[in-house]
Amino acid sequence: MTSLEPSLKSSYYLLNPEVAKAKRFGQPIVALKSTVITHGLPQPQNLELARAMESIVREGGAFPATIALMDGKVKVGLSDVDLENLAKAESPRKISLRDFGIALAKKETGGTTVAATMFVAEKQGIQVFATGGIGGVHRGNSMDVSTDLVQLGRCPVLVVCAGAKAILDLPATMEYLETQGVPVIGYKTNELPAFYSTSSGIKLKARVDFAEEAAKIAKAQWELGIKSGVLLVVPPPEELAIEHEIVEGWIELALARAEKDGIRGNAITPYLLERVSKLSEGQSMQTNIALLQNNARVAAEVAGYLAAGLPEKQLI
Repeated sequence: MTSLEPSLKSSYYLLNPEVAKAKRFGQPIVALKSTVITHGLPQPQNLELARAMESIVREGGAFPATIALMDGKVKVGLSDVDLENLAKAESPRKISLRDFGIALAKKETGGTTVAATMFVAEKQGIQVFATGGIGGVHRGNSMDVSTDLVQLGRCPVLVVCAGAKAILDLPATMEYLETQGVPVIGYKTNELPAFYSTSSGIKLKARVDFAEEAAKIAKAQWELGIKSGVLLVVPPPEELAIEHEIVEGWIELALARAEKDGIRGNAITPYLLERVSKLSEGQSMQTNIALLQNNARVAAEVAGYLAAGLPEKQLI
C-alpha cells in the first residue's frame, strides 16, 4: 500500500490510510478545512493550531480529515509532513468550488474553504465538519454572498462553527440560510454567536444541549431526503469571548480603512480579519484559536453519535 490510498470515486482523491480505514469500519471522522492554515493564521500559529485541532478530534474518539490540494490531488487527511508543507507554502491558492479544476490541472497547493471542504466531505461520506466561522452576506453589498451559504443549502454535512464571521451582515446571512432551507441550531445557546462574541442579539429557533441531540436532528433531516446541511453554532469559550459592542467598533474601523485602501472582492475578508486582529492587539486571534479548538471537540462528539447510529449500508 502506498502512503496515500486513492478513492474509488475519482483518481483526484487521495485518502490518508487512517481516514480510509476509519471509513471502511464506519468509525467517526471529522473534516477540517485548510484555509485556516494557508490563509487564516500566520506562522507558526497556523501549524500549531492544525496539529492541536487534529489532536482534539482524536481525543474525542474521532479521526481528523484535514482537506487540502497538494501535488495535483485532493488530499483527505494529511500527514504531519503535509501539514508542515502546507503551513509553509508560498502563495497557496484559496480553494472554493470554482477553483478545484484550475488548481488540480496546474498542480497548485491550496487550502480549502468551508464550501470546498463540505463538497469533498460529502463526496467521501464524511458527515461532520468543524470550522471557525462560515462565510455569509457582506456588509453593504447584499449581492456579495459567500459560496459557503449556497453549498450549505445543497450539501448534507453537519457544520460545527461559531456562526458566521463577525465582519459580515449577520441578519442578512441568517435570512439567506433560511431561504436555503438550512437549520441553524444553537449548541447550549438560544442566540446566534457572533464569532468572537457569545451573542449577536439574533434569536434562534432551535437549541440543543447535548451532541447526541444534534446528531439526531441531522439524521432525521437527511433520512427524510432533505439534502441541505445542518449548522450547529457554538459560542466561543466564555473566558475568551469579547463583548459584541467592542468587536463592532473594531470592525467599523477596519471597514473604513478597507474603503480607503480600495480593498474589494476576495481580498476583503482576510484584510478585515487582519485589521481586527491588529486593532484588538491579538485578542481576536486568541479567541479565534480557542473557538476553533472548542468546535473540533464538539464535532468529534457529534460524529461519534452519527457513526454509531447509521445503518450498516451507509458505513461502507
